[in-house]
Amino acid sequence: MFRKILIANRGEIACRVIDTARKLGVGTVAVWSDADRGARHVALADEAVHIGGSAPRDSYLRGDAIIRAALETGAQAIHPGYGFLSENPDFVDAVTAAGLVFIGPSAAAIRKMGLKDAAKVLMERAGVPVVPGYHGADQDSAHLARQADGIGYPVLIKAVAGGGGKGMRLVESPADFAAALASAQGEAATAFGNSAVLIEKFVPKPRHIEVQVFGDGIRAVHLFERDCSLQRRHQKVIEEAPAPGMTRAMRAAMGAAAVRAAEAIGYSGAGTIEFIVDGSDGLRPDRFWFMEMNTRLQVEHPVTEAITGIDLVEWQLRVASGENLPLRQEDLHITGHAFEARLYAEDVLAGFLPATGTLAHLRFPDTARIEAGVRAGDTISPWYDPMIAKVVTHGATRAIALRALETALAETEVAGSVTNVDFLIALTRHEGFGRGEVDTGLIGRDLDDLIRAAEPDPRARALAVLGLAGLDDPMVRGGITLWQPLRRTIAWQGGDAVLEVLGPGAARVTLDGRTHEIGYEGGRWWVDGSPRRSRIVTHAAGTSVFGGRSLTLVPLDPLARGGAEVGGGLTLSPMPGLVKAVFVTTGQEVASGDRLAILEAMKMEHTLTAARDGRVAEVLARAGDQVEAGAPLIRLEDEDG
Repeated sequence: MFRKILIANRGEIACRVIDTARKLGVGTVAVWSDADRGARHVALADEAVHIGGSAPRDSYLRGDAIIRAALETGAQAIHPGYGFLSENPDFVDAVTAAGLVFIGPSAAAIRKMGLKDAAKVLMERAGVPVVPGYHGADQDSAHLARQADGIGYPVLIKAVAGGGGKGMRLVESPADFAAALASAQGEAATAFGNSAVLIEKFVPKPRHIEVQVFGDGIRAVHLFERDCSLQRRHQKVIEEAPAPGMTRAMRAAMGAAAVRAAEAIGYSGAGTIEFIVDGSDGLRPDRFWFMEMNTRLQVEHPVTEAITGIDLVEWQLRVASGENLPLRQEDLHITGHAFEARLYAEDVLAGFLPATGTLAHLRFPDTARIEAGVRAGDTISPWYDPMIAKVVTHGATRAIALRALETALAETEVAGSVTNVDFLIALTRHEGFGRGEVDTGLIGRDLDDLIRAAEPDPRARALAVLGLAGLDDPMVRGGITLWQPLRRTIAWQGGDAVLEVLGPGAARVTLDGRTHEIGYEGGRWWVDGSPRRSRIVTHAAGTSVFGGRSLTLVPLDPLARGGAEVGGGLTLSPMPGLVKAVFVTTGQEVASGDRLAILEAMKMEHTLTAARDGRVAEVLARAGDQVEAGAPLIRLEDEDG
């Protein structure tokens, strides 16, 4: 076993690797960028080395700096985590050339699976079923359009070097193909430095089921499947293991195909074979096709660990240090069911825009496994993925595990940034998902209902008013101190309410034209005659109410300088980012919904559209500009002329 390893990553996966290394008695070295000076993974590691600026290209993508840090600290091996350099074969070659061990597959194996088109050809030779499509080298747009016509619409355009939904577009008719192709190629070039795409037949009711494999370079085993069908814009939201509705015959067929795939390339370490499954007629052994192989540990690996009892990071370290596979296929078994929900800093009501902010309050329940790379007081940076944590639950049955996930999410408390926690709770309560009727289109079909279920609760807002007034703690202690007026207006950023103190443990709040009666009795809050499992927490960012649907009210700053009111004619940058493209010029007529610009932020492209019809008065940003949140980009002429 290694004495010391370096983790070439950050956030929750770096913390995860450190936890297992410590259990095995292995020393750890963290690397950090300017933005991560005080990050949790830096604090947890035995040693930490600064490797550059905040942008990934200046730090976590600098293979030379990472290798130098490993050599200078005496690390024997490098664990790549996922993302960044984890699937870069040139980095693997450099690590090996430096006399270090790469904790993962060989560069040759990564190259064989790195391009989706070549990987599909290889899988066909290995007897693994693949989706019908075009995987050729000719990237001429007219040629690709003809291929799409031959495959038959709808089709998927996918970046050959892609992952995480980047460079992927669904095209439902020939008229939309050219625009979708240009968009996919542009995003692929930005994200991967490779604009090449492939075209695949779109499966009408697809399920995304992947198989965890593990090899030692000679033989491989599978650790069963995970269902990752609950997705939004091709990004996984909630994963589970095993897949609901899985039959013994289907599991055997998929597992055998996954092992053939791994052994065909002499795979060593943890990997995932991703399959697209036609779920329109149940799970059948003749209805699954290879999509791609992820030659690394997956974000959702904890659900596999939960049902198998295997620590996959431990296996990675053991096999990389020279051991054979710890177990045979017949030694591996499934116990119970597990879910993982990805908790992000993102504004669901604003179209799931990634968010930033300082986590003024952060509290997780002790009933779930929490994989987090942040702590209270940490900042969600615009430079990296906005994940706050992964919430993982396990139970004897799917229903028990899902109920545990709902409860754990309801007891999760985050303030200082908007999050998707209420959206995740709404998903756990979705009737179809509860029955296991899941496919990749579920969120898209029911998005409006899911968002409505995640909208702020007016009763929770009424409770938050008490916190802003400083009356939450006195009520908990049994009464309200009456040193302030009995009736007053409480204002916050975005609204106000009238608060009336009625007596010990009783108040009335009027907001948005509705009056709410509030009391505290029997150790819990009562609103409009109904008890609530709510906690009011006051922190540096304002006052939050947790339990049920959470919200935060931010008090007005009496010293804040006023500014010009922003009307519907001004398009602002919703977050810090890079202006990738501007599609309009001064004087141009636009219609509501027309594309104005593309902003690249949080590793994704975000299209900004016109809020109304009008004429462009000013273009205030150019392609290539780095802008802050709230920066004006496009201004339309006033509607009154």
